[in-house]
Amino acid sequence: MISAKTRICGLIGDPVVHSVSPVMHNASFKKLGLDYIYLPFKVETHNLYGAIAGVKTLGIRGFNVTIPHKVAVIPLLDELESLAMKIGAVNTIVNDEGCFKGYNTDADGFLKALLEKDIQPKGKKAIVLGAGGASRAISFILAEKGAEIVILNRKLELNWALELANKISLFSKTEARAMELTDDNLSLALDAADILVNATSVGMSPNIDRSLVPKNLLKPGLVVFDAVYNPLKTRLLSDAELAGAKTISGIEMLVWQGALAFELWTGFRAPLDVMKKEAIKLLKDHED
Repeated sequence: MISAKTRICGLIGDPVVHSVSPVMHNASFKKLGLDYIYLPFKVETHNLYGAIAGVKTLGIRGFNVTIPHKVAVIPLLDELESLAMKIGAVNTIVNDEGCFKGYNTDADGFLKALLEKDIQPKGKKAIVLGAGGASRAISFILAEKGAEIVILNRKLELNWALELANKISLFSKTEARAMELTDDNLSLALDAADILVNATSVGMSPNIDRSLVPKNLLKPGLVVFDAVYNPLKTRLLSDAELAGAKTISGIEMLVWQGALAFELWTGFRAPLDVMKKEAIKLLKDHED
């Protein structure tokens, strides 16, 4: 029962209407008997400062941050964890008695999803498609854990990839390179690759028939991770399965990043099975 003692967590971004986070978190609060509620808040760019001030005034316990605020919110925070500082993006904020600390659970969520499948990044050669927010988190954690990174991005935004590779090289002992995303460059990189990650939105609903990777370039032994979670099985993952590659759906990263945020807010271990069940149920309902 909601009361004056109920602690509030939430999501700020634009848009937020299709977010899976509310069902994951509210089901988890209920499962553990915690007096918490999670709410999505649409916050347009010009209202970000006022929203953060309001959150602090209202004493909201914590919130997730999504597009387009993951970078813009940083100057409004009091403190950053070291990984979020390196990445330059925040997706989770904890309100500790008025002190706002930013975290990036996307990075560790991706890593947890890999480790859960017994895939250790150290010594691996990884290709990351894209150079946006998801790519930043994924590329940094892969490099930090000892993988060599090649970031491929379309020509129009190749400078993003070059800047990301340079920044990773400043913080990491492993190599990070950037190239234009073409079939030839992708083919060359995949010859030596152990892990391929799609960190773009290509293949996301409603454009479910799209993939950046020609199916003939996929091979047995390759780990293919698609950060897209809607649909649950993307075109890339379907093609990779047929090629004999090992596949990991974006739902794994989604659930793990949510679980890590849940634990930061509540101090309790998140019920991963509940989070995953509710997320899949909602996504399947959307597909239907």
